[in-house]
Amino acid sequence: MKKLLFAALLLSSTSIFAQKKADDIAKLSTETYDFGKVKQNVPPTATITVTNIGTEPLLIEQATPSCGCTVSDYTKSPIAPGKTGTIKATYNAAAVGQFNKTLTVKFAGADDVKFVKLTGEVLTPAAYDALKTTKESGNKTAKTKKEVTSKS
Repeated sequence: MKKLLFAALLLSSTSIFAQKKADDIAKLSTETYDFGKVKQNVPPTATITVTNIGTEPLLIEQATPSCGCTVSDYTKSPIAPGKTGTIKATYNAAAVGQFNKTLTVKFAGADDVKFVKLTGEVLTPAAYDALKTTKESGNKTAKTKKEVTSKS
């Protein structure tokens, strides 16, 4: 009998102290942010919106980047239920090439974390400017074709 009572007490106390899952209290606007093609040494910033979907104020404890090449900032004050806060991540864009970084987000009262994947490609200034020029001339060609078609 004592063993049965002890087991029941243990099970009930475990549920009292169980923490919430991050998915139950917070929703991120995206879990993958693609910067696209960025110019070397021009740091891009991602802004991720955090919505409190719980019933109590939400506190972002940490938003930790996977390396020193990314700097993060986030809403420090509690976010009321139904309201939003932000997490900003700035990539330094110093090294040319593809990048895949991770931002680990920890919420107070959650026993797990959420991850935001940051991706993109850093181009040399010359390659970036050439790409931008190609896109701009492509847009002008598209407009010219549209104008010709609409005049017919």
